Amino acid sequence: MATTCISRPSSIIYTRESKKVAFVLRNNHICNYAPANSLYFRALTTVNPRRQRSKLSLGNGSSSQWRRRKRTRYTSPVMEWQDCRSELEVDVPCSVAYQCYSDRKLIPQWMPFISSVTVLKDKPDLSRWSLKYTVFDRDVEFAWLARNLQPIPNQKIHWRSLEGLPNRGAVRFFPKGPSSCRIELTVSYEVPEILAPVASALKPFLEGLLLNGLKRFAAVAKEYEGKS
Repeated sequence: MATTCISRPSSIIYTRESKKVAFVLRNNHICNYAPANSLYFRALTTVNPRRQRSKLSLGNGSSSQWRRRKRTRYTSPVMEWQDCRSELEVDVPCSVAYQCYSDRKLIPQWMPFISSVTVLKDKPDLSRWSLKYTVFDRDVEFAWLARNLQPIPNQKIHWRSLEGLPNRGAVRFFPKGPSSCRIELTVSYEVPEILAPVASALKPFLEGLLLNGLKRFAAVAKEYEGKS
């Protein structure tokens, strides 16, 4: 929601980043007033406290006096990171689950929100990912380049993105017996700006998707075991 002021803003400031943002000074504190795109404007126009103080007096003096004053610096927006986790016991040994999950091009078979995974031929540790899904009536589409980090055979696969949607994650395999194991999937990601208004509901939504994906993986891994 937009950050609003009780009183009407006493002056309009035009900034290069936001084109038009209104401020009012109350009790020596800057109060933002952003009539449109409020989430973006609020983050973009956060005032550096070192520069605000009482020297900034809005509404008193002409525009020429305002131009002679030093410009207020604004901090860059800081996006929120979220951590998601799901786990499931599957009826295949760790070695089979590990080999199946290591085949990245198969991942869209059990993760429906992942539309494609392409492994680079000249650099097999790198892969390009595409995501297309409908999240709370919003059609979203993201892409990123990921690097697979040094794995621990039959125990851990982990990665981090190099460009595109910032994210990182890991899949861990824990033996439960000679023919079963527990899989733990953790994913951390930077909440995209388009989904920031529903950020509080995004984590349980994605954890549900991950769990459903692991259930599909259990069936794919069982079939994979039969072919190997």
